[in-house]
Amino acid sequence: MATTPADPRVSLVGSNRRRRPAHPARKRLILAVGLVMIGSFLPWLYVGGVPRSGALGPGVWTFYASMLGLAGVLLPYRRIAAGHAAAMAAAAVVLPVWQLAHMIRLVEFAGWMPGPGLVMVLGGGVAAATAAWQMLRQPVEAA
Repeated sequence: MATTPADPRVSLVGSNRRRRPAHPARKRLILAVGLVMIGSFLPWLYVGGVPRSGALGPGVWTFYASMLGLAGVLLPYRRIAAGHAAAMAAAAVVLPVWQLAHMIRLVEFAGWMPGPGLVMVLGGGVAAATAAWQMLRQPVEAA
């Protein structure tokens, strides 16, 4: 049986199924992805007043991890999205903390200071971790 546009069972604008509401943690994950994406290319350190971009080192890896977070925002499955957010959070927290620990071990606190990119990536990692935790622990309420 061929369906025609006049058939009431055919929708020309999309599916007739009701969409599940988006989990509220996805908004936090979108914010975290933006923070990590932008912060990955901003200065991570100021050494002697000269900015050192995050793209010269671990900022590239945090940018790659933010792509995982972006995939988690777009995926319809809550647990898989939470896994993506957790992977992004791991990279976006561990790499800036390692960078700080490495600088402190090398020269202590003399002649350098953290830049805005390092702070943004670390903040985005914490936001992604809380979004992952919220997605795993709180099911979405049906509207």
